[in-house]
Amino acid sequence: MTSLKIGDKAPSFNSVDQEGNTVSLEDFKGKKLVLFFYPKASTPGCTVEACNLRDNHERFKSLGYEILGVSADSAKRQANFKTKYELTYPLLADESMDVIKSYDVWGTKKFMGKVYDGIHRTTFVIDEHGIIEDVILKVKTKAHTDQILK
Repeated sequence: MTSLKIGDKAPSFNSVDQEGNTVSLEDFKGKKLVLFFYPKASTPGCTVEACNLRDNHERFKSLGYEILGVSADSAKRQANFKTKYELTYPLLADESMDVIKSYDVWGTKKFMGKVYDGIHRTTFVIDEHGIIEDVILKVKTKAHTDQILK
């Protein structure tokens, strides 16, 4: 689980999105950002979470939030995920895991009796000045918008 907490400066990043465009934290300066990390594109839980955020994207925008998803999937897999589910926000293809590791969301996981390393589903809400204003560790995929905009 991440060591980052509310009040910390969000780690800066440069990565590529599903179309190969470079995206950085600086691109969101002056805006609130929902930065959500998910294990793998097109898997059931990740799809439910991504679609919940998609279905509420206008609500987020009206409150001044941008949304950015991050996983270690390739740009092609992210592009397919975005197209298939008509996601309305960019997805970072963090294959190098630089962003994942800088936000400290990579670690040991347990699922169905197996222990392995992977991405911990975690969301960071970052304010206009690059400061973390919320960290959501126990993401409820079907009600994630409500967790963020509580």
